[in-house]
Amino acid sequence: MNKIIAFAFAGLVTACSGRKADTDDTQTNQSTVDTLPTTSFDRDRDFLRQYHPDLIELQNGEAHALICPAYQGRVMTSSADGKASYGWINYDLIKSGKLLPHMNAFGGEDRFWLGPEGGQFALYFKKGDPFDADHWQTPAAIDSEPFTRTDSSQTSATFTRTVSLTNYTGTRFDIGIARTVRLLTKELITRQLAVNSESIKVVGIQSENSIANKGKQAWTTETGMPSIWILGMMNASPKATIIIPYKPGKGQPINDAYFGEVPADRLRMGKTSALLTADANFRSKIGVSPSRVTGWIGSYDPTAKTLTLVTYEVDPTNIRYVNSAWEHQKEPFSGDVINAYNDGPMKPGQSQMGKFYELESSSPAAGLAPGASQHHRHTTFHVQGTEQELNELAKRFLLTDLTSITDK
Repeated sequence: MNKIIAFAFAGLVTACSGRKADTDDTQTNQSTVDTLPTTSFDRDRDFLRQYHPDLIELQNGEAHALICPAYQGRVMTSSADGKASYGWINYDLIKSGKLLPHMNAFGGEDRFWLGPEGGQFALYFKKGDPFDADHWQTPAAIDSEPFTRTDSSQTSATFTRTVSLTNYTGTRFDIGIARTVRLLTKELITRQLAVNSESIKVVGIQSENSIANKGKQAWTTETGMPSIWILGMMNASPKATIIIPYKPGKGQPINDAYFGEVPADRLRMGKTSALLTADANFRSKIGVSPSRVTGWIGSYDPTAKTLTLVTYEVDPTNIRYVNSAWEHQKEPFSGDVINAYNDGPMKPGQSQMGKFYELESSSPAAGLAPGASQHHRHTTFHVQGTEQELNELAKRFLLTDLTSITDK
């Protein structure tokens, strides 16, 4: 399976090789960047407005978030202080105005997708096609087509879309999608993180996502059951580390079989958490099963002195999560709840999608009767503070002492 998946993603890397995806944002589109403001957030905002005049900016004090309706109501980036910018943005692809085959990696720290990707219930392969790179295709409705904005305010925006997708077995799904993005207030952040938000800089972005069965047929284990899949692309850096906490339980705490075993110097296993290097220099992906997740995942960049915390809805009584492996599966509903991905070239010297890593969460498989719906909440916090303040949060939510990262 590992060889199949590794080969399959080679098509995506090839498709993206026409742009300078392996350069950092200070090198990308330098002629454009030179004319824009110097702070990262201002630069990203002004760049996006050049190509998306309908860009939505949410603001609450110093906290900001930028949302692009053309990219399915995607949160492109956010800022805790109006200066730092946390989401990775693909300047080259957006500037080109072109659409690529297979997938368009526009970037963004909270985007809406649907699972499963591979297997007999796949939404990314046509019936009878082989599970390979040439036949993998992200549905346009969740890749390159817009969602409709139905409501917005200074701190929230709501989007909807109805799509019809056919999975690998030939079952048609008429899916109603609704998505609301909120910029959390200081009061909500203080309540959820139990911190004094006056002493630190923090931004909280929450997406409430739902899918509804708009068809006449129930979604079952025989027809396939889609799931909500939220992915966040963040800016990689040489010293950034993804932190994946896990609780005691059955089975392995970390699934690293996606692209092959991750080298021990890049995936370090502890008693309560795993640390995955997030430098975008080595392509790797891991996941955590329903029996081992804690409800949190995060990352730490000591250079930027920023801690990222992601929390997500998880029902401990529901263990049916879609399996996205690119093969005919023995257990199509034994997938992972969360995933973490570090980008990198397929082979030394090859191009890559970009200098980013991803923090992802999924809903359970949606076994829905006609007219029924399923929801999934995904919340991202970016926190700037002293090492002591960030370490206290990391120990509490990510079960990790940050000194184990900075002292390595």
